[in-house]
Amino acid sequence: MARLWDKGGPVDDLVLRFTVGDDPSLDARLVPYDVRASQAHVRMLAACGHLGLDEAGALVAGLAEAGEGFARGEWSISVEDEDGHTALENRLVATLGELGGKVHLGRSRNDQVLVALRLYLKDRVAAVQAGVEACAGALDEVAELHPDVPMPGYTHMQRAMPSSVGLWASGWAANLREDRVALEAAGVLADSCPLGSAAGYGTPGLRLDREATASDLGFGSVQEPVTAVQTSRGKAEAAFVFGGALVLQDLGRVAADLCLFATAEFGFVRLPEAFTTGSSIMPQKRNPDVFELVRGHSAAAVGDLVAVLGLTGKATSGYHRDLQLLKGALFRAVDRVEACLEVMARALPEIRFDAERCAAAMDPGLFAAERAFALVQAEGLSFREAYRRVASELD
Repeated sequence: MARLWDKGGPVDDLVLRFTVGDDPSLDARLVPYDVRASQAHVRMLAACGHLGLDEAGALVAGLAEAGEGFARGEWSISVEDEDGHTALENRLVATLGELGGKVHLGRSRNDQVLVALRLYLKDRVAAVQAGVEACAGALDEVAELHPDVPMPGYTHMQRAMPSSVGLWASGWAANLREDRVALEAAGVLADSCPLGSAAGYGTPGLRLDREATASDLGFGSVQEPVTAVQTSRGKAEAAFVFGGALVLQDLGRVAADLCLFATAEFGFVRLPEAFTTGSSIMPQKRNPDVFELVRGHSAAAVGDLVAVLGLTGKATSGYHRDLQLLKGALFRAVDRVEACLEVMARALPEIRFDAERCAAAMDPGLFAAERAFALVQAEGLSFREAYRRVASELD
């Protein structure tokens, strides 16, 4: 297999495998986006006169065929390829000969991987936002299913004020919908096309139409200047991972509440049997494993964010090979948040609150603040005086 940078010199196999890392497996999810971006790049090269129309047509068709073949499992990315971009070009050369090598004019793997990542991110932002809305909608269902069920509200893990299942569920639904704002920032940062910046310094002496490529791919803008492209690596990724971490923080806290409320000591909620597991030694046990894992993923998400921020935090300008490691942290974050959203959206509508157990926990002390408010309005007392009177009544 030919490497795009290969000039015929020897390469130590250990060095090759170390520098390639996990790219062959990670890049599998980027191949469809690389195909799309490469096709747009070819069409732009033809419009600028750098490729004949017949050549461009053959390349666009060859890229489509390669992408379809990859989806069917007819070829894969090997360590010898190094990454998906080289594997795709090698596939073109194998089918189209020397013409396949013309696809790389005016670009570097630096802007090639970034445009694929941004196309991927735009899709994932939309998918995760839809998943967030599905989970928020599931919490709305919980509220609608238990419209009149009272439940203590807690501060410092102590019974504090009267609340309800509806308020509990709708509060978390509102929080999840707020998290979409952070995800929107990732979408904005990903909506700038890097193609044509090449290795970060443009293509001196070669005229390209970057606006045409950006428009073809559905980007909102062209990223300018070219020197900003590589130094922006990690920003859209960090924004997505941060937004995903906020989503998981809220899902994890919902899950933590449910684990607590499902204990025998509380008994507020019955978790769906299909979403619990059994014990290997205790026949009576049903364990909230799904909810415990969601809670755990909310902690692991912070590690993904730290990895993304740490990789770019002290890098000098231009491209560096360690930026390659951003993909692993990003993809982990994507998979983590999508999996948790999917399982919670399915599980939440199946939980059932026990109205009797919830009502039994509504002890008189929960209404102390309400009693103080009533005294203020009925007798014109200051709130502090009303507070002291109610406190003395409770002693």
